[in-house]
Amino acid sequence: MKLKSYFQKLKNKPALIPIFAIFLNKYVLIVLLFVIWMLFLDTNSWLIHKELDQEIKELEDNKEYYIKEIIKDQKDIKVLKDSSELEKFAREEYFMKRDDEEIYIIEYEDSVPKTKKND
Repeated sequence: MKLKSYFQKLKNKPALIPIFAIFLNKYVLIVLLFVIWMLFLDTNSWLIHKELDQEIKELEDNKEYYIKEIIKDQKDIKVLKDSSELEKFAREEYFMKRDDEEIYIIEYEDSVPKTKKND
């Protein structure tokens, strides 16, 4: 009851603030409350939609990455079906050798990480 009388007093004052007078209209108040509710407070609010759109974009980026990786792996599998390529891969990646062979790993100066000496 007090609130209604307060708004009535504000409404009766002529040209208090012209913009403020517009917001005292009950239809404008209802629409304003509805817009605020829908943008920020509802379960399907604009903020939630924004977060979900960002998550969808991340998932689509992940999908593209994994599709490229699958294509690359399929090419590698196709190449490794050849026994000579499989042997080459095993020697280069896992340092495998035949029984009668010796393997020496040569590291160049520019490939070895430099360590700091504490004086």
